[in-house]
Amino acid sequence: AADKINLIPQDFFAELCEQIVQHLSHKIPGVNTAELCQRIQTAGIEINIGDLAKIANILSFLFSTAARNNVSTEELVTTLGSAVSTLPKHAVQVIRHVWNEQGKSISVSEDARNMATVGQFVDVKWKLGVAMSSDSCRSLKYPYVTVTLMVADPSGQITDKSFEMTIPQFKNFFRQFKEMASVLETV
Repeated sequence: AADKINLIPQDFFAELCEQIVQHLSHKIPGVNTAELCQRIQTAGIEINIGDLAKIANILSFLFSTAARNNVSTEELVTTLGSAVSTLPKHAVQVIRHVWNEQGKSISVSEDARNMATVGQFVDVKWKLGVAMSSDSCRSLKYPYVTVTLMVADPSGQITDKSFEMTIPQFKNFFRQFKEMASVLETV
């Protein structure tokens, strides 16, 4: 992972570290590695989403372990320097800065750890479409709804899940959400 970290410019690496700490502090639902990866690639750096996700998981583990053990900035930097000699100097500097500025905001309560075992809803997007024709049928005029859910998994990685529904399926989906809303009003 150290060779991949070396590819990431310092400003992008700092943004990744800050997003991870914000996620661990429950300020944001997750880290959008797909969006960050696209921006890094646009800047001309060759890195794939899988490698960036691995780096994010390593950093998340590093920051959460340091928070759980109440590690000081100097202890963290010393440990990183002795244990991971191949870690680029700019990465250690960024980790030091982010940990020094924001490390204390990371909550390690039991409730927060238990909540982290399920994904967290981030956003929903939908669109209504009409299939006009296909190679086997000239005139379909078949409406459908496409729904995309953005979900942060327990490690904080944001993923999109898309699916299509017929209008009757969508009406059932909507009815179930109305039922949930009415139950929530009684709570």
